[in-house]
Amino acid sequence: MESLEALVAHIQGLSGSPEELAHLHSLLKQADGEPLRAHAAALVPFLAHLSPETHSLGYIYLLDACAASASNLSDFGGGDFLVTIAGFLTACSADQIRLAPDKFLHVCKVLKDQVMQLNMPIRGIAPLRAAVRKIQSSPEQLTPVHADYLLLCLLAKQYKAGLSVLEDDIFEVDQPKDLFLYCYYGGMIYIGLKKFPKALELLHNAVTAPMSTLNAIAVEAYKKYILVSLIVNGQVPSFPKYTSISAQRSMKNHAQIYFELSTSYSNGRYTDLETFVESNSAAFQSDNNLGLVKQVLSSMYKRNIQRLTQTYLTLSLEDIARSVQLETPEDAEMHVLRMIEDGEIHATINQKDGMVSFHEDPEQYKSVEMVEHIDSSIQRLTALSKKLASIDENMSCDPSYLLKTGRDRGRFDYDDFDSVPHKYF
Repeated sequence: MESLEALVAHIQGLSGSPEELAHLHSLLKQADGEPLRAHAAALVPFLAHLSPETHSLGYIYLLDACAASASNLSDFGGGDFLVTIAGFLTACSADQIRLAPDKFLHVCKVLKDQVMQLNMPIRGIAPLRAAVRKIQSSPEQLTPVHADYLLLCLLAKQYKAGLSVLEDDIFEVDQPKDLFLYCYYGGMIYIGLKKFPKALELLHNAVTAPMSTLNAIAVEAYKKYILVSLIVNGQVPSFPKYTSISAQRSMKNHAQIYFELSTSYSNGRYTDLETFVESNSAAFQSDNNLGLVKQVLSSMYKRNIQRLTQTYLTLSLEDIARSVQLETPEDAEMHVLRMIEDGEIHATINQKDGMVSFHEDPEQYKSVEMVEHIDSSIQRLTALSKKLASIDENMSCDPSYLLKTGRDRGRFDYDDFDSVPHKYF
């Protein structure tokens, strides 16, 4: 290997045109591995002579060598080196780091591991958010950095920060594990934000995603999926047909206590459900789900009040308290008011005689705000439909897919090619 001074000189002089970068990349590959890592301790001072933005390709090779050879970042200045990594991830050139994606992903993982080891996950949020956008080829691509970023948001309780990547529509997935972790952590972030329908959507994707064998992430996602289903819908739906056979056969066995909870919930008796939760609290706690289970317990009051609206037009607060097993009419009033504020029921309370009148949904779906909301939803669904049609076309023309379908059927028929768009002929 050339001297470090010569290597840094190459980095400084060959970080301009694509041709120069290609030549530099070849030199860096030759120096990579043991030759570069053997001089890792001496690399840090040279970083000061490089610009994270201008010399990103060379910079990432030097950073990777330092991180790979150190058992702990204190070997290279501890917090100062962490600041160096964070600054690089924020300022680097996306075009250059995509030439060495494995190096970039490794440095991102080192940052995530170190801030977790320091018990300061919040320090990694901004750098990894920038890293997600740098390594993505498009906003529709899921990267390994997504899951690490969401994990730090969870640990730092910065749930809203996680929305910056969760609100993207993902269509490109390279590694199945990235998808499972993205859906699992994303579901937990939405749970933290009390956005249970969105949490249910992501957890559902983790449970029903294709899998050849059952994995631990899907099992943990399924446990939370059961709990969130009870909060949102009051019941747990059966597996859809597209769920993998492995999941359908084994998932319930790994979440038996949660199925028993859902059975107790469906009976509608609060005291029975409360007794069940108390007797199994240790098991729920070991899964880190006790807090969510308690929210399921609390939601039973809401669910039982909603059932009353389907039967009665008016009901006293005292009768509501007795029917849903609340201690006092005042408790019933508090729950009814909260449900009215959240739009979960439509009712008015007569404070004078303590009566509650239930009403139909007053929304006429003709206000300006509602029309704009419906219009934006239609536009988004139209865009998604076009995207799915494009993906379907590409799959229909993929040689591997056509070969697989032909092999499964034993031979090709002309019908196998009916779905291939005519523009490809």
